[in-house]
Amino acid sequence: KLGLYEKLAGTGQAEQVLFETLSYISADDWSPDGRSILFTSAGQSANADLFVLPLDGARRPVPVVQTPSDEGQGRFSPDGAWIAYVSNESGRLEVYVRPLADPTRKWQISSSGGRQPEWRRDGRELFYLAADRTLMAVPIKTAPAFEAGTPTALFRTGVQGFFNRNDYAVSADGQRFLINTRVGDSPAS
Repeated sequence: KLGLYEKLAGTGQAEQVLFETLSYISADDWSPDGRSILFTSAGQSANADLFVLPLDGARRPVPVVQTPSDEGQGRFSPDGAWIAYVSNESGRLEVYVRPLADPTRKWQISSSGGRQPEWRRDGRELFYLAADRTLMAVPIKTAPAFEAGTPTALFRTGVQGFFNRNDYAVSADGQRFLINTRVGDSPAS
């Protein structure tokens, strides 16, 4: 079986099963309050969908984005009210945002391909990798109504994997980035 497990670091205690499945599963994010996990799973269909697993009670997954398309790489906004994620519903992978409490509403953030969304800690900016591996920044307003500004190219990255969830991290103020990249080609032998 595949699943989500928790193990307290440095305690020597055994891991605790949070959720098990026979399907592909990938943990995407912890909620800001630490009470749930956002994950991607293929479930019984061939398509990947996003689910939230509450960590209290019966621990039954709740679908967040479940469509005929593939969704994944979900990230909670810092206030936990919004989800940024990737979907191929347009024919290529693009970044979307939707309110956690209202699955009928969504906004497409990227327009020429996008992956690996990450929120700035105050929730007023969303970053993602464009199809050409350029790191993009988008101003975000959530009140009084959701509004996404125009994506701005920050810089080209040397990200190689591009499908991984951990190719970069953003500082709390959105001014520095830690990027998993290859610096240069190895010399020819």
